[in-house]
Amino acid sequence: MEKEMISRINELAKKKKEQGLTEAEQAEQKKLYKIYLGEIRSQFSATLDNVSVKEKDGSVVPFKKAYKKEDK
Repeated sequence: MEKEMISRINELAKKKKEQGLTEAEQAEQKKLYKIYLGEIRSQFSATLDNVSVKEKDGSVVPFKKAYKKEDK
C-alpha cells in the first residue's frame, strides 16, 4: 500500500475525530478503508499459504487444507 494512501487514511481519521467529515470525505474514507482491508486480507491469506499443521498422525498438511470449512 502506498504511503500517501495510508497518510490520507490517517488524515481523514484525525479530521473525523476533531471536526467531522463532509459527505465526500466520508465516501473517500470508506473507499480507502475498503482498499486497505482488501490488501490486509490478501497479505494474511498469503501468510497462511506458508503455514503448515502437523496432524496427530504425524502428517503435515497446509493450514488452509487442514482448516477448510466444510459445506453444509
